[in-house]
Amino acid sequence: MSAFELFTLEDAGECRILRLVSEDGTNRLSRKRIFALSDIAQQLSSDPKPLIITGNERFFSAGADLNEIAALGADAFEFARMGQRLMQLVDDFPAKVCGAIYGYCMGGGLDLALACDYRIAHPHAVFGHRGAALGLITGWGGTQRLPRLVGKAKALEMFVAAEKLTAAEAERIGLVNQIADDPIAAAKRIIQD
Repeated sequence: MSAFELFTLEDAGECRILRLVSEDGTNRLSRKRIFALSDIAQQLSSDPKPLIITGNERFFSAGADLNEIAALGADAFEFARMGQRLMQLVDDFPAKVCGAIYGYCMGGGLDLALACDYRIAHPHAVFGHRGAALGLITGWGGTQRLPRLVGKAKALEMFVAAEKLTAAEAERIGLVNQIADDPIAAAKRIIQD
């Protein structure tokens, strides 16, 4: 599987747009996708331009690939470390990074969005960390980044109750910076300021 089956990268003048892609459209964060995204983030950091990370109209990312997680066994720790490394690369990126979020932004996908400097949501975006409903908890930094944005009580509620939030609720609590009909265009304006 080539990197371009996992994401596309577009030079948009003053910024770059990294779009998650997958055959089923859910943009799950599989081991291959995490590795490819870490590799490109590291490459881009040597020639930094503002970066917009997005998905498709239905999914920013559905999160980690649960079938892969179930089969990990002894490799689970390494999978967690891979995810942590990707999120830290995004968090430490030497230029502004904005998540342009359409559709579902769940689990590890939310961790990826949280690692961005800014989050712009489409009005129909949905956010959640559903791991608790499956007996899982994020190991990719979301448990630290989410409380910093929304407070400990709301973060705990999101993690433990595994509730989903609408874009309006996410903006109200400070999870997203803004709601826009065209999150990519709004992200371009933010990162070019």
